[in-house]
Amino acid sequence: MKGEVLMRVRASRLMLGVILAGVFLFLSVSGAMAVTAKMSYNGPPDEKNNAVHAFAVNFKKFVEEGTEGRLKIELFPDSQLGTEEERMELLMKSGLNQPIINIASFAGVAPVFPEIYASSVPFMFNSYEAAHYFFDNSRYWKRAQEEFRNRTGAVLLEAVEEGGFLAFTNSKKPIHRPADFKGLKFRAMDEGQIAIYKAFGASGTPIPWTELYMALKTGVVDGQMNPAMYIIIGSLFEVQKYMTLANIQYSDQFLVMNGDLFDSLSKEDQEVVLKAAKEANRISRKEVEEADAKQIEFLKEKGMEVYAPTPEEMEEFRSIGQPGYIEWLKSKVPSDWMELALECAENANKAVSGGN
Repeated sequence: MKGEVLMRVRASRLMLGVILAGVFLFLSVSGAMAVTAKMSYNGPPDEKNNAVHAFAVNFKKFVEEGTEGRLKIELFPDSQLGTEEERMELLMKSGLNQPIINIASFAGVAPVFPEIYASSVPFMFNSYEAAHYFFDNSRYWKRAQEEFRNRTGAVLLEAVEEGGFLAFTNSKKPIHRPADFKGLKFRAMDEGQIAIYKAFGASGTPIPWTELYMALKTGVVDGQMNPAMYIIIGSLFEVQKYMTLANIQYSDQFLVMNGDLFDSLSKEDQEVVLKAAKEANRISRKEVEEADAKQIEFLKEKGMEVYAPTPEEMEEFRSIGQPGYIEWLKSKVPSDWMELALECAENANKAVSGGN
């Protein structure tokens, strides 16, 4: 009797093993085994006020639908996976123990790829359309994607529009022209912004986004530079009085993906990821640009004094801020990268305006 029981148990185990092996083989052949990637970015999980989160939600949806669940994405907003530098370090690691996708600002990308600064020269683009053309079609962007992969092992997918063009805010006084910056202290997202403030006669101090509100509230700095969207999601209007719509830089971040994760996907699923990134970005661009004007009106209602410089004042900002930034950039970026970016930006401005 005991022997019969043992034989039955062994037979059952054998049958279970055959079944599990068959299931595993089926999943392997069909490509249905799912990989889950962690996707991290700055800002709260607020689709209405955080364009980066809205992008992430759409990207996740398009990837999971397009791969039929073979690649799943788990979202980690509010920098839950660490600071910009920590997330980039994690992203560049080899192996699939920690597959990660990241939406990084210049503060995350520039330490490992300073040539990205060449795409952020102040007053580089005359319009949203020109910026889109630059990041969709230019020789600079194609070269940047290739070099980023070679240097970091990670994949640079898209320049994600995060808000309108950057505006200045501060708590001390209205800023109408560069001379009004003198003596003020500003939070800088990166070294490039420090160079801009210095050109205008102000000082800049690197402060992480997560610490910005308290730095402004306690007077560590007087002001900062961000699009209206980020001023809202950070509640910076509570500690900032004056806003200047100088449209100094196109506001974007960068979608990057662990290289081993990307390479582990089939060619079909790689194409799904690429198309998902472009489609999510197309939607974000439309929504961001439509929302920008409404967000500025919201900030006015919250008590901020908003000023739009005249064409003459804008030219003064450009004539002082751009050379100062480019001079700083020379110490960080090879001249051929800077020249290529400026040439491609000029071509983009002409292309969207109908120029030759």
